[in-house]
Amino acid sequence: YQRRVHGDLYSQETNQQWYLRSSQWLTSSVQSLVMERIPDFRHILRIFNTNVEGKQKVVYALRGIKGVGRRFAFLICKKARINPNCRAGELNEDQMNKVQEIVLDPLGHGIPQWFLNRQRDFKDGKAYQLASNNLDTKLREDLERLKKIKAHRGLRHYWGLRVRGQHTKTTGRRGATLGVIRKK
Repeated sequence: YQRRVHGDLYSQETNQQWYLRSSQWLTSSVQSLVMERIPDFRHILRIFNTNVEGKQKVVYALRGIKGVGRRFAFLICKKARINPNCRAGELNEDQMNKVQEIVLDPLGHGIPQWFLNRQRDFKDGKAYQLASNNLDTKLREDLERLKKIKAHRGLRHYWGLRVRGQHTKTTGRRGATLGVIRKK
């Protein structure tokens, strides 16, 4: 049927007519992406004692390794000449070995010292990029050293209190309570 709006003649379609017209247009333009099967695709990779998801892009999959962040993962891909948009399961053995070499010796592959996550180590003064179990071990050693020399930070860690200068009067009241016990 037709109706007049501001002097012009418009024909109104029913909802059913519009749906049929629009669905025909949608189905004709929608296409699906079909990727060919890669014969040596691995769904789970094992890098630095960590299970890495193979379906994710390489950069985001590498972030699953403790001690490897977003920027360091992009830098690893750039140094190893890996396309950051490809999936982690598509990496071959040579590329995986190259990634491990770069994480173990980043200074030897041209990554600057200021980019590393452990600069001026307490024992030898060198800079390292720690990942996975090495990161946990060094953190534990640092806390034990701080407790041993009875530094303020070490004592706060030992007591289970906030370490970095946060207020504790009104916040952080959940967890381990240090209340007063009344005598009966």
